[in-house]
Amino acid sequence: MGLLGILIALALLMWLAYRGWSVLLLSPAAALLAALISGEPLLPHWTATFMGGTSRFVAQWFPLFLLGGIFGKLMDDTGSITSIARFLTERLGTRRTMLSVVLASAVVTYGGVSVFVAFFVLVPMAREMFKAANIPARLMPAAIGLGAFTFTMSAMPGTPSTNNAIPMPYFGTTTFAAPGLGIIASIITLAFGLWWLQRAEAKARAAGETYVSDNDTDDAGAVTEKLREQATLTGDFDPAELHHGKRSDNNPPFIFAAMPLVTVIIVNFLMALVILPRIDFSFLDSESWGINVSSSIGVWAVLIALAAAILVVIGLNFKRLGSLRESLDAGANSSVLPILTVASLVGFGAVVAALPAFALVRDAVLEIPGGPLVSLVVAMNTLAALTGTASGGMAIALNALGSEYMRMAAEYGIDPELMHRLTTISAGTLDALPHNGTVLLLLQISKLTHAESYFDMVMTVIVGVIISLVAVFILGSMFGSF
Repeated sequence: MGLLGILIALALLMWLAYRGWSVLLLSPAAALLAALISGEPLLPHWTATFMGGTSRFVAQWFPLFLLGGIFGKLMDDTGSITSIARFLTERLGTRRTMLSVVLASAVVTYGGVSVFVAFFVLVPMAREMFKAANIPARLMPAAIGLGAFTFTMSAMPGTPSTNNAIPMPYFGTTTFAAPGLGIIASIITLAFGLWWLQRAEAKARAAGETYVSDNDTDDAGAVTEKLREQATLTGDFDPAELHHGKRSDNNPPFIFAAMPLVTVIIVNFLMALVILPRIDFSFLDSESWGINVSSSIGVWAVLIALAAAILVVIGLNFKRLGSLRESLDAGANSSVLPILTVASLVGFGAVVAALPAFALVRDAVLEIPGGPLVSLVVAMNTLAALTGTASGGMAIALNALGSEYMRMAAEYGIDPELMHRLTTISAGTLDALPHNGTVLLLLQISKLTHAESYFDMVMTVIVGVIISLVAVFILGSMFGSF
């Protein structure tokens, strides 16, 4: 009966989220429903188990969400994202419009800008580029999605995304875990996605299809209201925050625009692999601190990198910031809803993991034939699909099973870096199902529907990633982490 309760709660969470209900309401309600069907006490599970899991996630990850939100807003207000997109467009030309859109999306998100901020700049830029090249507008979301939330979020070594950061405390790794495998996965995802987009473009041209979009004149206020409604689906972003602060009318030169992104990458690398590992943190092992330094270095490196990039973007563009305080406030505010929503999903997972029936689920996952790597891949894909978010699915799975996977890794002689990379890529596959908040937001901003654009998105942001996952799994199984 308890297992049935877990399944019913998960199904209800996914169905109502797809219909636009707030996950902040659904997560505790679904958790209490699972507890009720299992015959467990409700109030203790809500105030202790659910809130305990939620608060631990907030305590661990709020600094990353906060700095990421501020950095993304500053890059937007200074015009840096627009400058980078235009530079790539001018260099590659209209004949390579697809490549331009994908690379522009990839550069800004790999550099640390939140996809939810980048979308509001990338979509208008892509729209103009698609018009100039007369490419059907329905292919825009697939192109932006390929660059913005596939390999740059989960596979590329060093990416400061939350998806790439979450496994670090569990496996004692950094964002540069398994760099060779990450690069291979990125190349496969990018190559397959570009092949599909070029194929789709050629097929559309042969059929006489053009850019034509009847939605270009839609009222911006109405679109924003739709976005505000859809933002409650996963709570990933409140679009209204982008209208706070003051955007510059004078975009910076490309070199100034790119410097903060380069700063994130270089500082993260130096801190994670060179500087922090050489510092004596032995005093933190004392009882008063009780910090596991090896599992914290990766997180600290990303925080320092984002903080350094924020200083760089302010220093290079101070005169372009109409109101620094308003931009900082808007960036900070935009970080709250995303972390609370993901944390509430983690709280739901904490309640489920505490139920007696979860032991059956845990044992079934861990005993999947093929060893811990197969078990890890299945668990991450399943939970990411059910929750509609890679970060939420990862956090739920690792909170419940992270210590078991580390034990199995030691038993089987598996490098934790391989576990890290498989975790991030696996969680970034089926998370992009129709109810995913990122997918919905991108379609809303593009003023397109699932019927028009989702099939091509499936090919670029799901199928291509699954192919890369299979390749990394095979290579990792044969040669280990590299």
